[in-house]
Amino acid sequence: MIRNVLGSVLALVGAAAAVLSPFRDWYDGRPGRDYRVAELFSGISASRPGPLDSILLAFLFAALLAVAGVVLRSRLLVAAAGVVVLGFTVLWMVRQGESVGSLAIAADGSGLGWGVAEAAAGGVLLLLGAAVMPGRHGAGHRLARKRRDQPYTAPGSEHPDTWPPTQEPGPSVQTSTLPEPEPELYTGPDPAERHGPGSGSGPAPVGRDTAPYPVAPDEAPGKAPDADGRPNG
Repeated sequence: MIRNVLGSVLALVGAAAAVLSPFRDWYDGRPGRDYRVAELFSGISASRPGPLDSILLAFLFAALLAVAGVVLRSRLLVAAAGVVVLGFTVLWMVRQGESVGSLAIAADGSGLGWGVAEAAAGGVLLLLGAAVMPGRHGAGHRLARKRRDQPYTAPGSEHPDTWPPTQEPGPSVQTSTLPEPEPELYTGPDPAERHGPGSGSGPAPVGRDTAPYPVAPDEAPGKAPDADGRPNG
C-alpha cells in the first residue's frame, strides 16, 4: 500500500513537471512550446509552431499515459510516459546542439534554461514512480496470499472422511446421534473364580479381596470346639 501511494505521487509529480516545462525557457529565452515536434527529427528552425505541432502536445500525451497508469496501477504505462518525456528532451538537446554548435549554460540566462531541467526531472520522476509502484501483479499476489491464509471450512455430512485436511486415511467419523456405549465398571473378583467349584473352602487368590468369599463353619469366630472335639453351636 505504501509503495503504491509513493509510486503514484512520484508519477503524478513527474507528469506535472513535464507538462509545465514547455512553458519555461528552454534555450536563449525561447520557451519549449515554441519548438515543433517535427523539428526534433529534421532540425531546429526559428519558426513558431501551431497548437497541434508544439512539443507541448507530446508532453501532454505522456501525462495522460502517466495518469492512466496510476489509475490502472500499470507500471508499464507510467514507465512509457517517462520514456516519452526523457526521449523527447534528449532528442531536443541533440538537435539544438547541432543547430548552435554546442550547448552551454551562461550566467546571463542565455543557453539552456530551467525548462529543460524540469522536463528531464519529470521524466526521471516518472521512471522512479514506475519502479516503486508494485503494479497489478503485486496486488493480485497479496490477494492470493490472503485467500491462502484463510482457515479451511469444515466439510458437510456428505463427506465425513475429509476432515482434518490431511493426506493420511482415517476412520469415518461417528454419524449416529446416540451416545457411545460405555464399558461396565466392575472391579470385583472374576465371577468364574467366585462361583467355581471349591470356592467356599479354597483360599482366596493372592491380592484379591476376601470379603466376597464365604467363611467355613469351623473358622467362624466364637465357635471354638468343646472337649470332645465337636464344634459348639
